[in-house]
Amino acid sequence: MMNAIKTYLLTGAAAVGLLFAGTTHAQPTIYPAKEQAQAVAITGGTIHVGNGTVIEQGTVMFERGKITYVGTATTPADDVEIIDATGKHIYPGFIAPNTNLGLVEIEAVRATVDDAEVGENNAHVRSLIAYNTDSKVINTLRSNGILLAQVTPQGGLVSGQSSVVQLDAWNWEDAAYTVDEGIHIHWPTLRFSRYGGGSADIDAQKEAVQAEMMQLEDFLRQAKAYAELADASVTNARFEAFRPVFAGNRQVYVHANKAVDIIAAVSTLKRHGIVPVVVGGAEAHLVTGLLADNGVPVIMQQAHALPSGTDVDVYLPYKQAKILTDAGILVAYGIKGFWQQRNLPFMAGTAAAYGLDKEQALATITSNAAKILGIDDRTGTLEVGKDANVIVSDGDALDMLGNDIQRAFIQGRDINLDDLHKQLFERYEFKYGLSEGP
Repeated sequence: MMNAIKTYLLTGAAAVGLLFAGTTHAQPTIYPAKEQAQAVAITGGTIHVGNGTVIEQGTVMFERGKITYVGTATTPADDVEIIDATGKHIYPGFIAPNTNLGLVEIEAVRATVDDAEVGENNAHVRSLIAYNTDSKVINTLRSNGILLAQVTPQGGLVSGQSSVVQLDAWNWEDAAYTVDEGIHIHWPTLRFSRYGGGSADIDAQKEAVQAEMMQLEDFLRQAKAYAELADASVTNARFEAFRPVFAGNRQVYVHANKAVDIIAAVSTLKRHGIVPVVVGGAEAHLVTGLLADNGVPVIMQQAHALPSGTDVDVYLPYKQAKILTDAGILVAYGIKGFWQQRNLPFMAGTAAAYGLDKEQALATITSNAAKILGIDDRTGTLEVGKDANVIVSDGDALDMLGNDIQRAFIQGRDINLDDLHKQLFERYEFKYGLSEGP
């Protein structure tokens, strides 16, 4: 309960900005952790492997950043650091896809916003090089068990390239976990002016959408032709960005919510030999057959939201993960933006409360997310040989009242779990005599 109070004490970019502007100079610095120097064994806890397996009173051991043992209780060697997790829960580190974390710090301050470029086609733009490892928001995610994030560009028709980062680094080079793993397309769609975008003239909107779709179709056709050239006489940076896509080495993420847009996006990209990942998918439950038949995964929008249309079950966002999973679709949870990212585990918890098996719900922010992002050979589950991205919670980490992350390791490094929210909470505990202070 106390951890939940700390987590929700401040919300929103304005709160982050207040902290950033007024209190950070007096707070202790949080340094990235040093490389793992000694083998570690976490023993006695309930291990949630991330693939549906649960091991009671188990042990996770890791050395030099890699997991060396996962199973029932065992006796570690004398030179192993032992962490007693009796009564606690052990999970793989959570993964946050589709976020502009580290690209935006204070939304109202333009100099701290670096998540979008001008123009409609920025396929060549790399979000990774703009990622700010000193963001004060990052530590608030780690406090709730999120250890990896897909840093994603925004805006335009083709937004650019995302990368997966680990959330404990000195600079973007250190943070890079998988570099330039995907390109993001925002599918053209009709928008009504009363919702804050688009012309009130529907015919004009239809013409604009049609023009954008033709522009995208033409670009994909040229990019594919360019990729088939053994040696292009003139280098085109935008086409070069798609060369790995047609070679099967780079993912395409298409941001679409309406069923009609999802159908158009999947069909169009399929003609060019591309199987995309749908991001958003508010109406994905209406086209489960199309998605399942074509092996299209979905990164769902946050569960804690209103349904996308009128006359829709108000609980649909809570149930959608189960609907898609039951249809055989690989699903993961994502939260657009950055400041709500720390709530990611509670999205999975809500899905579990509305019908999805608890371990399947966990998979939406661990193993499923890793598979979609192409990093499941390294992380997403607690298995021998994978990176030691591990968290230990005193309670159920998918429950906002139970989530109490006490230890976290990224590639075996023991991560500092302090953050500005905790510091502010402790500051006023001291002011009102509820603690003795430092």
